[in-house]
Amino acid sequence: MAAPLAEFGIAGFGYAYGEDQDVERTAGSYVADPERVVGWGYRTFHRAADGVTSTALAAEAAGHALARASVDPADVDLVVVANSELAEYPYWDSSAALARELKIRERQTMLLTEGCACGVTGLGAVAGQLTLQPELGTVLFTAVNRVSEFHRNRMNVNNAVHSDGAVSVVLRRDHGRVTWLATEQFTDSDFCDWFRTDVGGSVTPVPPPGWSSATAPSGTERVQAHFRKDPRRLAHFSEQLNTRVVEVIDRACRRAGVRRADLARFVYINDPDGIAELAGLIDIPLAKTNHDLAAEHGHMGAADQLIALGTYLDRGELNSGDLVALAGISIGMRWYCTIFRV
Repeated sequence: MAAPLAEFGIAGFGYAYGEDQDVERTAGSYVADPERVVGWGYRTFHRAADGVTSTALAAEAAGHALARASVDPADVDLVVVANSELAEYPYWDSSAALARELKIRERQTMLLTEGCACGVTGLGAVAGQLTLQPELGTVLFTAVNRVSEFHRNRMNVNNAVHSDGAVSVVLRRDHGRVTWLATEQFTDSDFCDWFRTDVGGSVTPVPPPGWSSATAPSGTERVQAHFRKDPRRLAHFSEQLNTRVVEVIDRACRRAGVRRADLARFVYINDPDGIAELAGLIDIPLAKTNHDLAAEHGHMGAADQLIALGTYLDRGELNSGDLVALAGISIGMRWYCTIFRV
């Protein structure tokens, strides 16, 4: 007989952001057609100063979370880093690097790198570790996105303005507030190549002459090529993208033993247009989504959903017992959702 899943909740949040940048003013320095980017609905994004690494952002957010939860770093049993961008170095464990920054030694660490999804799906991985290891009581979970502009053009990956930010949460076993209920995910592996960066890995470790992320093809071009630019096939897949989000939300709700109709808040990746479309599909008011936050923050990869959840809690916009769905689409292609009860 399988052991019951461990119960845990969020005891504290911490955040760190790059410097605020105006999308309309800066888009022309990233793309030749800035009006296309402005049309996506973003107002602001965050760009970390040169020399500010993903580990530095993660450490800043983690320090704030530990302080707000009144937890000493020495009392952390497991350090988890969900990094949706490239780390500072290859062959390097940035979860161990964060533990070192925080002076957490001789503890377990875990590194998650499944793109934008890992800041949400990683919560299910934590549930598994807590179930398997009853001695674990406190987990520091940090999601970070720090764009490497050498490898990627932050405004030409997909239809999103990619942004630099981090969120850290202190997860405690048997914590009675903001409790994890379920995580659900699935992938369509036929599309796993769409948003990859073609240089810097073992196949092409050194860029060819003349290569630049500023002019490299976008992931959207690869999507169009996959469907041979057939408008009907592209339209069908666009519909399928959203219906699969609804499907994964419903799966997570069933696993949690709740109904989609009972959701008080829907939090998606920071994509203003996508949020507006999905709000109609799942029959939730736009004001009960992260639509406005998405426009202010840009797409912070794995950090989007937990930053939104923490912001709404800090503002007092969620009540005890409210159900919140954190959902999205990521590389893979991966659809995912986690349900929390406030």
